[in-house]
Amino acid sequence: MNKFEQLGLSESLLKAILDLGFENPSEVQEKAIPLLLEKDTDLVALAQTGTGKTAAFGFPVIQKIDADDRNTQALILSPTRELCLQITNELKNYSKYEKGINVVAVYGGASITEQAREIKRGAQIIVATPGRMQDMINRGLVNISKINYCILDEADEMLNMGFYDDIVNILSTTPDEKNTWLFSATMPAEVARIGKQFMSNPVEVTVGTKNSGSATVSHEFYLVNARDRYEALKRLADANPDIFSVVFCRTKRDTQAIAEKLIEDGYNAAALHGDLSQAQRDGVMKSFRSRQIQMLVATDVAARGIDVDNVTHVVNYQLPDEIETYNHRSGRTGRAGRLGTSIVIVTKSELRKISSIERIIKQKFEEKTIPSGIEICEIQLLHLANKIKDTEVDHEIDNYLPAINDVLEGLSKEELIKKMVSVEFNRFINYYKKNRDISASSSDRRERGDSAPREGGNAGGATRYFVNIGSRDNFDWMQLKDFLKETLDLGRDDVFKVDVKEGFSFFNTDAEHTDKVMEILNNVQLEGRRINVEISKNDGGGRRDHNGRNSGGRREGGRREGGFAPRREGSGGFRGERSSGSREGGFGGRRREGGFSDRAPRGEATPDRASRRSESFGDSPRPRRPRRD
Repeated sequence: MNKFEQLGLSESLLKAILDLGFENPSEVQEKAIPLLLEKDTDLVALAQTGTGKTAAFGFPVIQKIDADDRNTQALILSPTRELCLQITNELKNYSKYEKGINVVAVYGGASITEQAREIKRGAQIIVATPGRMQDMINRGLVNISKINYCILDEADEMLNMGFYDDIVNILSTTPDEKNTWLFSATMPAEVARIGKQFMSNPVEVTVGTKNSGSATVSHEFYLVNARDRYEALKRLADANPDIFSVVFCRTKRDTQAIAEKLIEDGYNAAALHGDLSQAQRDGVMKSFRSRQIQMLVATDVAARGIDVDNVTHVVNYQLPDEIETYNHRSGRTGRAGRLGTSIVIVTKSELRKISSIERIIKQKFEEKTIPSGIEICEIQLLHLANKIKDTEVDHEIDNYLPAINDVLEGLSKEELIKKMVSVEFNRFINYYKKNRDISASSSDRRERGDSAPREGGNAGGATRYFVNIGSRDNFDWMQLKDFLKETLDLGRDDVFKVDVKEGFSFFNTDAEHTDKVMEILNNVQLEGRRINVEISKNDGGGRRDHNGRNSGGRREGGRREGGFAPRREGSGGFRGERSSGSREGGFGGRRREGGFSDRAPRGEATPDRASRRSESFGDSPRPRRPRRD
């Protein structure tokens, strides 16, 4: 007996469930479906991504819809267009035997006129992103003043993406007597505020511990130096030959750059981010679902639409700015009862975030070391042997065996095996045999402020730097801090005491980052000019206020710290460079987003692009990795 039959679902829905191959309801479905079918109530359901929340609200809402009434009766809000389309398709599959029920998706990036036309023809259920829904309400293209049900899916993620005002405005146009069902992985303050404002005595359903991670996901972190982050990603992929993963980055630029680098190095990879057109996103997801892509590099927003049950690994190439977002990332794997692994590649300055995540997900991370080249070669060798053993023989090859036997005549079984395996294996051994190990050790970590002061006035374990860029290059203190964090791949608190002058600036980092700052920044170009950074002999005095000014009473602008006198205006700001009077080759034009202007078209190398790549990817080996089949 199918256990869904015990939940009170109609025969038509049970028939669709049978077609879909569902056998046992998930925990959230088992708790929510009977509750929603038995009575009209508001509901708050807290469950991790991948636990079957769509069916938990989808089956009840379909059963409660009046198919003879063509007016809109239910509104479902979701954070992204991918998730919006996914929910719409699933609801259509659930309602395939329900005559007269029409489900319409409303999202940005598609014709609003066509969407309005579909709604006018009759849409009992609208699935929408908040931004497009608000737009349609403002234009008078949709009427949700008489709906019976409003469902907020991935509520925490919608609010995290900045849709709070849109959601409040949308809910304000709905009737007070409707039922509101709120589904979320976590319960931050803004979600609780929505519930308090628009829900009446909601019943709460919690799967697992509130805000906790999925029990089917194990969590690992690998400690590396910042320059080795990309090399670590490659090694982890090579150490898991059957990896089928989502790799998370913080920015669209990093997502695209890392995907391109992986492809260049022979991996089956692709990028998924907000700058892709809908057709491009659909193409990437189609390739990913068919496993033509093994490593999907994505931003958090774009990944909200990924619903693939057999993802083996989630890789946090960079940790999210909001720690709560980690829960959503790790929910991409370990879905539908399968086991999955969430990996974090972390630097020493980010180790404290691991403890914060552990408190939120109520699970412990296991610290592991990046596999050595020899370990990876052993893994790949055994994988290749098993692949050969498990390969089904196509007997079309029989016609060619006589000629093949002639070629291989005289080789013993052992020699033949060695040569056959070496065809693939030699490329790995040549790639890794000269490479150093890249794992760092957490036991070497010094907490903030514990490092010994450096020579030259770096008190309190901090190093003060002079850098030859300033307000003349269209930086204020916040823009410069963001630029330094991104360029150096540091956390939000790792760059501090930023003070911007006209032709130069000062900033601090913990002493442990000194070598990294000097190595990376002295090899970066901005607007065609090379950045020059030096260690200052002054620690910067008091704390910085919100404008980047020194509140300790000492001015830094009158003379350059550490005894270096700034060059007069018009001298170019630093030694051996063209004067600022001539803007050629200088920092003249407006600074574009991301800190670099006049970016070359894709595929064209420029000095500043090359330096950014070396910063992002480290000194990775040049030989191309053997391309996967």
